[in-house]
Amino acid sequence: MEGSIVRRVIPSDNSCLFNAVGLLLQQWPVIQKNILMPFLQPNKEYCDWILNPEKWGGAIELSILADHYGREIAAYDIQTTRCDLYGQGKNYQERVMLIYDGLHYDALAMSPADGAPEEFDQTIFSDQQRKRSYTDTANFTLRCGVCQIGVVGQKEAVEHAQATGHGSAEMGIRVSKSKPEERNANNGQSGVDHRRSRRRTSSN
Repeated sequence: MEGSIVRRVIPSDNSCLFNAVGLLLQQWPVIQKNILMPFLQPNKEYCDWILNPEKWGGAIELSILADHYGREIAAYDIQTTRCDLYGQGKNYQERVMLIYDGLHYDALAMSPADGAPEEFDQTIFSDQQRKRSYTDTANFTLRCGVCQIGVVGQKEAVEHAQATGHGSAEMGIRVSKSKPEERNANNGQSGVDHRRSRRRTSSN
């Protein structure tokens, strides 16, 4: 499938990670936090913590979801311009992609044309396709859904948000294909624990 990589905005409800992965795997809104429980036993304290609706997921949960569904999960961090890969090195033949802005996860999909309905999105990428799907956070182009101003890269997006108060949810993203640094984030050890890096005041 040819087209543009687009950002599909996920509601800010403390479950954006799970809902984004669910959307991409066409399981949305089926994915629930309780599927993590078999992987987290016997750590009851952590199980109780993640089941709290006020808590959110991060590197540990992404690693579990990659193994549970047998697919790589690529999390592109637009603040650090890094891609953390979950499930890498396990011979998974497909990949889904998330974008993370420091507070929130959204889904990345391939749209066949500008303005095409979401049901035409491609959300799961084969081994060959994923080798061609890169995110350059310094040069991607965005258009504000509020004022329709176009910006290029994360720096201009941040400046626009600060000047206008228009947040990431209002920004439609088109991603270029320069390859970012990729890091194996299996087991949540070598990747950034995004859950821990969020501010407690966020409304993810």
